Amino acid sequence: MKNTRIAIIGAGNIGASIANGLAESELFSPQDIVLTRRRIHLLEEQKQRGFVIEKDNQAAVSQSEIIIIAVEPRQVDNVLDEIRPVLLPEKHTLISIVTGISTLRIKEKIDKEIPIVRAMPNTAIAVRQSMTCIASASTNGKAIEIAKAIFSTGGHTLVIHEEQMDAATALVACGIAFFFRAIRAASQGGIEIGFHSREALEMAAQTAKGAASLLLASGNHPESEIDKVTTPRGCTIAGLNRMEHEGFSSALIKGITVSAEKASKLYTKESDQD
Repeated sequence: MKNTRIAIIGAGNIGASIANGLAESELFSPQDIVLTRRRIHLLEEQKQRGFVIEKDNQAAVSQSEIIIIAVEPRQVDNVLDEIRPVLLPEKHTLISIVTGISTLRIKEKIDKEIPIVRAMPNTAIAVRQSMTCIASASTNGKAIEIAKAIFSTGGHTLVIHEEQMDAATALVACGIAFFFRAIRAASQGGIEIGFHSREALEMAAQTAKGAASLLLASGNHPESEIDKVTTPRGCTIAGLNRMEHEGFSSALIKGITVSAEKASKLYTKESDQD
């Protein structure tokens, strides 16, 4: 991947997080990463760190080989129309992290034989701890490998079927917010039982990190690990049962399913847009 330049079109929160993660991985230097966004003044911090800042999307594409589209679903059709004239089949690979738009729709918009991949990371890519799902309707295996190489620098990747991408959006991209909320709730419980807020948050976050690390390292089901810390008439099972009585699991499951349903409806074709 050396001597390859990446353009991130739409360097908002997730786009900037991807840029930061790539730079932290040292696979790409900031000088290899071109960032664009409509409110370009918000990229001043990235400019100071050495990223290349461009206001013109076509210029960013022309000087890059890998194009990551990171705009909102309502903006993507216009962006694809804008960059289409400078997309070159022999040069470019297009990676979309836009919710809801399929690779077939993107191909229809650009009308060129360019490898297209969808990826769904989360903001933990900034600290190289993202879960990123990757999919493509294309038979171009090289494009999938390029996307895996890029996003593996920022955490773990998993190749899935494209029809699962809306579900992946809910579980991975929205999911990180759900876990933030669970950690916040745990820290608030810690405050109520006597810890200062900073202490409670550190304890809750590290405990969550430890739980996730145990599952990833062991491959065990969560209930198997829960069994190791619950004893008859103990305080752990008492707390777990009360949480279930209050609807903890069902609320989280419902939140994920609602987010998946919403994700499937965020993108509409230009003819359906206002």
